[in-house]
Amino acid sequence: MSSEERRARVRALAKINLDLRVLGRRADGYHELRTVFQTISLADALELCYRPGRRCRIEVESEPVIADNLVERAAVLLARRGGLRGEVRIRLEKRIPIAAGLGGGSSDAAAVLLALPVLAGLRLELAQLIEMAAELGSDVPFFLCGGRALGLGRGQEVYPLPDGPAAWALIVVPAEGISTAAAYAELAPALTRVSPGRSIIEFQSWLWSQTLGPAQISETPSNDFEAVVFRRRPALLRLKRQLLAAGAQSALLSGSGSALAGIFPTRRRAEQAGRGIGARVEVAALVSRARYQGWWRRWLRPHLSAGRRWPPQSRYSR
Repeated sequence: MSSEERRARVRALAKINLDLRVLGRRADGYHELRTVFQTISLADALELCYRPGRRCRIEVESEPVIADNLVERAAVLLARRGGLRGEVRIRLEKRIPIAAGLGGGSSDAAAVLLALPVLAGLRLELAQLIEMAAELGSDVPFFLCGGRALGLGRGQEVYPLPDGPAAWALIVVPAEGISTAAAYAELAPALTRVSPGRSIIEFQSWLWSQTLGPAQISETPSNDFEAVVFRRRPALLRLKRQLLAAGAQSALLSGSGSALAGIFPTRRRAEQAGRGIGARVEVAALVSRARYQGWWRRWLRPHLSAGRRWPPQSRYSR
């Protein structure tokens, strides 16, 4: 194996939830979810440097500094479970808002799981990466897939879905974030008002409408967190109504918030809707699975073996 330093600069894309139902608490303490994830072009940037060696040394730098950084945890997990050795340096530049329900930390972790094995010449199958991703966090496995996907269990059980038509998201990010743990705690009493069976049927009907088309089934997306989050933060409800009044095809809290995502057919419509909103806004494209995986192959191209297997395979593997 060459001792030459290997570098890659990659992007960790954010996600929105196109629908999210919380069925109740499970025996393991987590909540049972039904959700549809969608990658968007808003992204953090990671620069990874790897030099082969017998001992493992990991350095992570981030701007801003993040406590309990999932980037470092992902690299440590690759050392512990994936056989990673050598010198690793990672620099993270945050662009995805923190505590906004956009999956930035989870996407950063998945980016390490996809990129570092390629640089280090590790032979890891997708099943191994999914297992490590689920250990790092509920949303992390989705970012190994990208595009549009169904999330079950606590969100870590991911099944790819057909991508929808090209569209743009206007992301509205209030200044104050929302704690996921606090949102779940407030949601718990409300879960007893709707039976899990009814929630599953409503979710299933909405999901079918995405394939059969609105002319066949008329369903609107839903996020169970909105009932409790909007009660505590009425300004978010007003922002949602503002997005719908501006022509959004749908407007929904992403995850447990605090970001809202309005879906528009064109970038111009999304940009027009963002004018005059009294909060940070980002305009991002919905990113298909083919585009997502194509970007990853381009970012890692100098280090890839021939072929188009997923996850990307290293040319340094033996």
